[in-house]
Amino acid sequence: MNYNINQLSGQQQKTSSLKAVKKLYSLIAHEKRNLIIALIAILVNSSLQLVGPLLIGHAVDAYVTTKQYNGVLMIGGILLAMYLLALGTSYMQTKLMGSVGQRTLFTLRNALFNKLQELPIAFFNQNKAGDLISRLNNDTDKINQFFSQSLMQFIGSIVTMTGAGVFLLAINIELGAATLLPALLILIFTMMVSPWVKRKNATNLKSVGSMSAEIQESLNNFRVIIAFNRRDYFLKRFNDANHQNYNTAIGAGMANNVFLPVYGLFSSLAQLIVLALGIYLISTGSFTIGLLVSYLAYAVNFYNPLRQLAALWTSFQVAMAGWDRISQILSLQSNLTDRSTGETTALHKPGLAFQNVSFAYPNGSEILHHVSFDLLPGKTYALVGPTGGGKTTTASLIARLYDPTHGTVFLNGRDIRTYSAEERAKKISFILQEPILFTGTVKDNLLYGNEQLLKYNNEELEEVIKESHLQKLLSVFEQGLDTPVSASGESISLGQKQLIAFMRAVLRNPEILILDEASANIDTVTEHLLTEILDQLPEQTTRVIIAHRLNTIEKADEIFFVNSGNVIPAGSLDHAVEMLMQGKRAS
Repeated sequence: MNYNINQLSGQQQKTSSLKAVKKLYSLIAHEKRNLIIALIAILVNSSLQLVGPLLIGHAVDAYVTTKQYNGVLMIGGILLAMYLLALGTSYMQTKLMGSVGQRTLFTLRNALFNKLQELPIAFFNQNKAGDLISRLNNDTDKINQFFSQSLMQFIGSIVTMTGAGVFLLAINIELGAATLLPALLILIFTMMVSPWVKRKNATNLKSVGSMSAEIQESLNNFRVIIAFNRRDYFLKRFNDANHQNYNTAIGAGMANNVFLPVYGLFSSLAQLIVLALGIYLISTGSFTIGLLVSYLAYAVNFYNPLRQLAALWTSFQVAMAGWDRISQILSLQSNLTDRSTGETTALHKPGLAFQNVSFAYPNGSEILHHVSFDLLPGKTYALVGPTGGGKTTTASLIARLYDPTHGTVFLNGRDIRTYSAEERAKKISFILQEPILFTGTVKDNLLYGNEQLLKYNNEELEEVIKESHLQKLLSVFEQGLDTPVSASGESISLGQKQLIAFMRAVLRNPEILILDEASANIDTVTEHLLTEILDQLPEQTTRVIIAHRLNTIEKADEIFFVNSGNVIPAGSLDHAVEMLMQGKRAS
């Protein structure tokens, strides 16, 4: 299955505005009460703003022209009270929507992160971490900004425009129609330009993600850059990514600002129409000065929100572009689905078995071809073969990091897909070539994912370590369980990282323990100690060892030669060495 979110088809990547709005609403459906209150506040605010021009026009005709200044003061007091109330409602909806936006951001990031946790390793192999981080941080924040800052302004502007349009037509339908004519041109322009604006913002968000990915990758590999003195290479790649982001940002900026001047032009045109026709109507005696003042105010109340909508529509397009990138991930489904049945198959004994297993990575050639073999409980098995022969892939299938393209992997006679992730993790431990640790202490990393020991204090945990014959490995660390560990690995050596990973796996008491080059970065004495610990594991524990140093597999009960898509019993160690040499010469 292709999980590369940057290579999805155009149909998969695009979301219509209506569908996007529906999906976005589903994120804030639980905020319905707050949304209704904010909407009422907006309606009250807009209504008060719309009544104002009518009162001003009435004051001009009834009190100013007749010099009844008491009436002017009375209208002024009413207007002051209205505008203060409008200020209060505006503050209320701003506060409510700010809270809604932050809760939406929290919900969306949780949903996105939870979805990332559900996806298989194949997804992370096909997508850059920096781009995923950008989607989780930057793109979700664009949606938050729309909810907290733009949504109610958007609704308020539409309500104000609609009300102003109704007043314009009610006061004089011919003049109102002429005044609203530029709005029709604005609508046509917006419909034509909006898809282009969205594409420009989507391209910019993608380039931000690419630049984030480039920075993350370069910083992770900075030691190599320094060792080979290739700062120039680092700088060139960053400059290329930065230049691309600059160009897309310029394009997005131009697209985002194209609405405002156009809307301003048509707004000015509408006011000229009002003045010209209004003065003409006054000259014919069918219009009053007060009505013209009110009419101009309503024209402003119609076109000013329309100009605000230019900026708000841009914010909506940015949010939609961000939502497209987020929804690409939320719509993915893991291909590692658990099967409901857990019945035992009589064809297989306890332990692990491959039955006619084939495997290929996405968009790649087949690595394993119709492989079948059995691993019995309590035995030690070694996988040897040339680099790239498929040893790690075979081990990954044993641990169900991937599912076979064809065939079935059985664990204790059951299809391994019938086990839940929790059951499988308890039964199988995998020590990777490059151990992954988390910032904290040695204790934190040893207890990671081990619910049985999670509440143990240091003394209790040290007793368990002693019973597992791991105390000599713990003594390597100066502060024991409290030795600080950083995710970057600067605080401890690579060999010490492998020791922590080894201890973490053994403490889980797994039925199957997979060691992928687990002794590659440790000294010979410590390697011998690891061998002794492996010999003291429970009798039912099956050990699967991948190693290039043949002395680490001398005591293996059975050796498999893995190469060219096949897993073949190699017999003795000498025979395995001979097959390995032949494989290297053939490659």
